[in-house]
Amino acid sequence: MNSLDHWALTGAIFVPVIGAAVLGLMPRRAEVSLKLGALLASLTSLGLVVYLMARFDYGHSNRFQFVANKQWIEVIHSRYHIGLDGISLPLLALSALITVLCIIYSWDHFPEPHNPKAFLILILVLATGMNGTFASLDLILFFVFFELVLLPMYFMIGVWGGPNRQYASIKFFLFTLFGSALMILSFLALYFKGGQTFDMVALAHSTALAAIPSATGSLIFAGLFIGFAIKVPMFPFHTWLPDAHTEAPTVGSVILAAILLKLGTYGFVRIAIPILPKAAHTWAPWIGLLAVIGIIYGALGCLAQTDMKRLIAFSSVAHMGFVMLGIATLTSFGINAAVFGMVAHGLITGMLFFVAGSVQERYGTRELKRLGGMLLQAPRLGWILGFCAMASLGLPGLAGFWGEFPAILSSYQPAAGLSEVTFRIYMAVAAVGTVFAAGYLLWMLQRVDFGVVKSEFEKAHIHDMHIPEYVAWAPLLILIVALGVYPHLLFHITDGAVKAVTAGFHVAGGVAAGG
Repeated sequence: MNSLDHWALTGAIFVPVIGAAVLGLMPRRAEVSLKLGALLASLTSLGLVVYLMARFDYGHSNRFQFVANKQWIEVIHSRYHIGLDGISLPLLALSALITVLCIIYSWDHFPEPHNPKAFLILILVLATGMNGTFASLDLILFFVFFELVLLPMYFMIGVWGGPNRQYASIKFFLFTLFGSALMILSFLALYFKGGQTFDMVALAHSTALAAIPSATGSLIFAGLFIGFAIKVPMFPFHTWLPDAHTEAPTVGSVILAAILLKLGTYGFVRIAIPILPKAAHTWAPWIGLLAVIGIIYGALGCLAQTDMKRLIAFSSVAHMGFVMLGIATLTSFGINAAVFGMVAHGLITGMLFFVAGSVQERYGTRELKRLGGMLLQAPRLGWILGFCAMASLGLPGLAGFWGEFPAILSSYQPAAGLSEVTFRIYMAVAAVGTVFAAGYLLWMLQRVDFGVVKSEFEKAHIHDMHIPEYVAWAPLLILIVALGVYPHLLFHITDGAVKAVTAGFHVAGGVAAGG
């Protein structure tokens, strides 16, 4: 490992916020320079991530690589400790890629009020928060980056959002802040019970934590659960999500769906499960129950929607339910499926929100009853919507299939000590959820793409695809196909790290280790 490797990960995290600071010094009227500056910062961060991927030792993906461990807040023993393993690497790559594509898409899609400078600064600050969260190996550092995304998204929704933007932004802020308050209390409990350290690696191997009473461990896990479950969001903590998605500008919805929701599921896999395996084992049946309720509830919620964007938002509740079901099995098979599901959901639902934003821009509405015949007026856009709908419903050969099917299959044989009957019931319920998914997605596709053009749009000139849309969407569409046809591209990265996470499930009566 050369000296650049030690700095590349830090650069991938902080280059975007440095770019945001530079943009802050530039005049607001220099719009082209602002766009180019933001694009350069995001591309530099993505380039560093690509370099890290090229240098990553995939044969030892269970080990943290590119580690930096420096003194930071010595008085509380918190350190600047970052690194990547097979779980965090693909999520960091997804975050860096989505940031670049959002800036490209925004090139001629800036929402009202037209203020590219502030909008691009918020995107870059979000990028640093997201990248830093996936790389953190210290609980306080994780918390700082986890919270860093809160204010930029609050302003993005509250300033550039729809008619009910103030309500949606405040609801998003309060829900997330409440979860974070409980999460930091659990972090403090881990600090005092685990030998006065915030180091995630040390805590995962702490004999002091392993010896704490089960009730204490379960209580600490409860704080982590609520903090992460709100971010996912899991039923019944999901109510902020449809409002936030519906009111957010297109790019805000894409970042929220593609990356921010993954901060919650990543928290379960990186912190809650490996550090508190006994408590995770106790909570697993309840997490599985809420996951399958979310799958069905989210699907039924989709069927009741009249707004295209709100329908896609409710679909996220259902799809993240599959991710949480895989995590709840506490097996390497299930958690591999969950990590794949995180990436697949980011690609597919991010694309769906991009398309929904372009539909609204062209037609001035997202109301399904007013749309129709898009294949006649904007055929390329219509076919891309159809492709993304097929990927989202889990069509074999596309990435969505490998996020859902293995998660369902993993429930057939959960970790040792968990009730097979209970999880097989969950498996059956989740399988029914895939039928509902096909129903609401095909219904949306039929209402938007097919039929006749509504009278109010018969004489309107509807533009098909723009160049920024081609450039921003092509990588996502290619990855959806590539991961669907050859899922080993991702599974071979995650498998070793996931097995390291699930190897520590020592519970009364046996070892709850997945295979």
